[in-house]
Amino acid sequence: MTVEPIQRRKLYQEVLDRLMQRIESGEIGPGDQLPSERELMEVYGVGRVAVREALQELARSGIVEISHGERARVVVPTAHLLIDQIAGGARHLLRMQPETLDHLKEARLFLETGMVKLAAEKATPDDVLRLQARQADHRASMVNLDQFMKQDMAFHREIARISGNPIYPAIVEALFGWASAYYQSIVRAPGAEELTLAEHQKIIDAIAAHDAPGAVKAMSDHLTRASDLYRQADL
Repeated sequence: MTVEPIQRRKLYQEVLDRLMQRIESGEIGPGDQLPSERELMEVYGVGRVAVREALQELARSGIVEISHGERARVVVPTAHLLIDQIAGGARHLLRMQPETLDHLKEARLFLETGMVKLAAEKATPDDVLRLQARQADHRASMVNLDQFMKQDMAFHREIARISGNPIYPAIVEALFGWASAYYQSIVRAPGAEELTLAEHQKIIDAIAAHDAPGAVKAMSDHLTRASDLYRQADL
C-alpha cells in the first residue's frame, strides 16, 4: 500500500476555495462584486498577499474580472470567454510545436463539416440572406487583405451560428485566432481570394438548398483543397 504524504497548502489556496464555495453556492452571483481585499483579510484572518493571489487565480480562470480601483467582480460566463481562457496556451503550443498545426486543421475540418451539416438542415431564408450578405462584405474587402481575413472568419462564424449551438461560433473564432499566422499566409497568396469566394458560394448554395451532404462536401473540399491550391498559387 502506497501512502501519499499530505501536501501542505498555501494560504491563498484556502482563500480561493472559500471564495469558490461562495460563488458556486450563489451567495456571490454573476455580476456581483466580491468583498474588498480588507474585508477578505479580516474575514479569513490572512494577509493581503494571500488574498491577492487568490483573486489573481480567479481572474486567470476567467471567474472574476479585476479592474483598477474597483473590487473584483464575478464574470457572467459565456462560451467565448471560456474558450478565450485557453487561447494564449494554444498559440504558445503552436509556436513551440508547429506540427500541432496539422492537428488543429484536422480538428477544424471535423468541426466545420459537422456545423455546416446542421446549418443546411436548419437554415431559414433569413439565415441564407445573412450568409449572402457576409459573402458580399467578403468580396468588398478584397482591396484590404487584413479585412479580407476578418470577413473570412465572419463567414464561417455565421455558419456556426446557424447551426444553433452557441458554443460553435466561439470555437470557430478561436480556431482562426490560434492559427492566424497560417491563415494570413494563405489569404495573401495571389489569386487565393477568388478561390475562397468561389468555394464559399458553393457552401451557401448547398445550405440554401438544404442539401446537407452537398454542404458537407463543399466545406470539406474548401478546407482540404485550399491549402494545397494556395501553396501552388504562391509559387
